[in-house]
Amino acid sequence: AVFVHPRAMGQNPDPSLVRQSTGELLRLARDAGVSKAVVMSALNVDHPLDQQPSRLRGEYNKEVEAATEESGLPWTAIRPGWFATNAISSWGAQIRHGDVVRSAYGDAAWAPLHERDIAAVAAHALLHDDLIGRKPVLTGPEVMTQGEMIDVIGKAIGRPLRFEEVPHEAAREAMARGGLPVPLIDAFLTLQAASYLQAGLISDATENILGRPGLTFSQWATERAAAFAA
Repeated sequence: AVFVHPRAMGQNPDPSLVRQSTGELLRLARDAGVSKAVVMSALNVDHPLDQQPSRLRGEYNKEVEAATEESGLPWTAIRPGWFATNAISSWGAQIRHGDVVRSAYGDAAWAPLHERDIAAVAAHALLHDDLIGRKPVLTGPEVMTQGEMIDVIGKAIGRPLRFEEVPHEAAREAMARGGLPVPLIDAFLTLQAASYLQAGLISDATENILGRPGLTFSQWATERAAAFAA
């Protein structure tokens, strides 16, 4: 079996060429005897393109998923939502340097997903055939706002943290000062404001596939506490 990750398919500015190269990879894989493809996609792959900020990092989930479906190989497309590890890149620097975390859209809510659960579902799809032809949407087991996640991180590191909501423009300017490209910032803030456009937010696919509840954000924060150490 082959695991197909959009980031490994190249960061060509032309998405159609990424789709073409993915198809070529899978043709070579099929000719070499590979009998199954599992592709890493995303929960928001069918949302408007301006609400898929990962595309601005060269991760063309939509095109790579489509090429995998068209490959002629039995396939599974894994569609994870908000990775818990995003908390490190989003808030890690602020937490390491103080007790207040500032961000826009305090009521934005996600169901943070432990990366070990993503890996476990991918391994299951590679080793078994029950997910062939399916596109399971993966989320964590609980809906949390930014403030709630930051409270959990505070408990994990033994230091009370406080969330402070800031206006959209203030967040945009701060992220730009941090070196992020403006198109990526705008796409992320648009997505954040819409809370992933996902009704209900929680999917039961993770639990159904793994036969156990998904790992909680509290478990994740405890395991990754060192990333937030002062």
